[in-house]
Amino acid sequence: MLFVGRCLSEGWQNRRSRGYSYICAIIMSKKGKVLVAMSGGIDSTVSALMLHDQGYDVVGITMKTWDYASAGGGKKETGCCNLDSFNDARAAAVEHGFPHYVLDIREEFGDHVINNFVEEYIAGRTPNPCVLCNTHIKWAALLKRANALGCDYIATGHYVKVREENNRFVLSKARDLTKDQSYVLWGLGQECLSRSIYPLGDYLKTEVRQIAWDMGYKELSTKSESYEICFVPDNDYRGFLKRNVAGLEDRVNGGDFVLADGQVVGKHSGYPFYTIGQRKGLDIAFGKPMFVTNILPESNTVVLGEAHELQQNEMVVRGLNMVKYDHIPDGMEAVTKIRYRDPGMTSVLTAAPGGVHVSFQHAVSSVAPGQSAVFYEGDDVIAGGVIQK
Repeated sequence: MLFVGRCLSEGWQNRRSRGYSYICAIIMSKKGKVLVAMSGGIDSTVSALMLHDQGYDVVGITMKTWDYASAGGGKKETGCCNLDSFNDARAAAVEHGFPHYVLDIREEFGDHVINNFVEEYIAGRTPNPCVLCNTHIKWAALLKRANALGCDYIATGHYVKVREENNRFVLSKARDLTKDQSYVLWGLGQECLSRSIYPLGDYLKTEVRQIAWDMGYKELSTKSESYEICFVPDNDYRGFLKRNVAGLEDRVNGGDFVLADGQVVGKHSGYPFYTIGQRKGLDIAFGKPMFVTNILPESNTVVLGEAHELQQNEMVVRGLNMVKYDHIPDGMEAVTKIRYRDPGMTSVLTAAPGGVHVSFQHAVSSVAPGQSAVFYEGDDVIAGGVIQK
């Protein structure tokens, strides 16, 4: 079997005009059958075509998670779950001669992800639906369909790396740290990681765009990316809650804004419409910056405070998924991220009922229950879980 080296963007030049697949300058052998999740976007398309040209037997699949027509909101469809995206994914597969399927998982997605999204906001927490979807819906659906189609592997266009070490499969940060998505994949179990391929882990986004351009996908290579929640295409989660929770405004409208000492300072429009750390949209004037520091659903109360009142030195994280190790020893030091764009803070992890207690080296701001906390050792994901308090 011949080894296939990493193909940089210049290797794809004139690929389509020559009318055959570029083979990285050497003959390649088949490497197995891989089911590739194709959203129709640049990253998943390039991933599928790279694997195809590297000798894998590729099967493309596009997952329909949400029906935009039912979302309301008034904006045109964006993101990965619309008809244009399906057609783009299928066209790429047909052009390069591998099969493509559409998998309808709206029922599972709605039952788990959207219900959780609503329930978390009603409970006064801030959910992370992308993590939940990746962990419980998309990879489960991919593995199930991969098994049905006799695929050895599954692949996506995420910017992460996976390697085997000490009989475990370790998730680590991508080369392009500005695109790294290890934070949203912390929930993947060992079975998923053992069968996953991430072709873009060693590439910069600029290189991926150049590859798409050289392959002839010029429009795709310059396409802007959407960072909206897929089932909230107008990025208005408050409107989504109002449209999808019967009687929500009657249940939560008319609560108080209070300070930490309980002093009432105004009225809010309903506690589910606020998140920890929020400053804009409070519609109340103080003459100084004020932020949401706590949400009390039992009394429909939103607590406001100054920036320093958002600082905390510790938190509890539960629902752990162990990645690099099978347990976290007491007193382990790690860099902890509490949101996707968070650079992370050095912390010490100790056992707590059902999870870990995290002590930060320096205070961090806006710790939001319901969000994910991910623990890193260098570039490697040690574990992840859900912030409780």
